[in-house]
Amino acid sequence: MNTSALVVMLSTITLVSFLMIYFFYRVISTPPRPEPDSYLDNDDEPERQVPNH
Repeated sequence: MNTSALVVMLSTITLVSFLMIYFFYRVISTPPRPEPDSYLDNDDEPERQVPNH
């Protein structure tokens, strides 16, 4: 393997590894979005509805 091929291979491995770590970190550190409870929010009977605090 010549020098230019080794440089290209190592730079590609480094770039892909960095991007993988970066996006894994973004996925893990992002807080979940709040989702409404569709059953309670769409229920028409007042005694079943949770009061808003």
